[in-house]
Amino acid sequence: MPGRVIKVKREENLGILQRLYIPMIIKGLAVTTGHFFRNMKGFMTGNPTTFVVQYPEERVDYADAFRGMPVLVQLENGNPKCVACGLCEFACPTDCIGIVPGELPDRGIERYPEIFDIDMSRCMFCGLCEEACPEEAIVMSRETEICTYQRGSLIHHKEQLLVPENLLKRRLEFLRAEYDRQDQPPEDSD
Repeated sequence: MPGRVIKVKREENLGILQRLYIPMIIKGLAVTTGHFFRNMKGFMTGNPTTFVVQYPEERVDYADAFRGMPVLVQLENGNPKCVACGLCEFACPTDCIGIVPGELPDRGIERYPEIFDIDMSRCMFCGLCEEACPEEAIVMSRETEICTYQRGSLIHHKEQLLVPENLLKRRLEFLRAEYDRQDQPPEDSD
């Protein structure tokens, strides 16, 4: 049941002021003026009401669920945690991930990514690659500043994507907490 019913007055004859939207313009200017004076009062009293960050010197601490640029988790020995299964590549809706798997010579069937490229000009930071990865090898970092003058430099290779695991600890803990969510529907016991 709806909260309230609004009857649309289609047959109503509007006056010249209402047809020119002058009352609505005045109402909007009143709201803007009110905000201006409230912010000015806060500035004058030293108790600002607006949220301002002095960007290069100050940084915003993003929420744990924030999705920045995808990166590869680097193990302590310097190798990527990735086993080149290709699930992130298949899950990517923009096809910006490219993986060429290779086998480790001393370990038989264990694989690693010989080439792991992400085209950041195509990436939409959706996090589907992170969700598809069974090894927690690719995660969304807090990095958002990836600007450049050449489009070719937006293709990040494996060496550029590697980030030590201890720097991604906060994101990995968030993901693990999401996996163990308590609000999952109960399993059917038929």
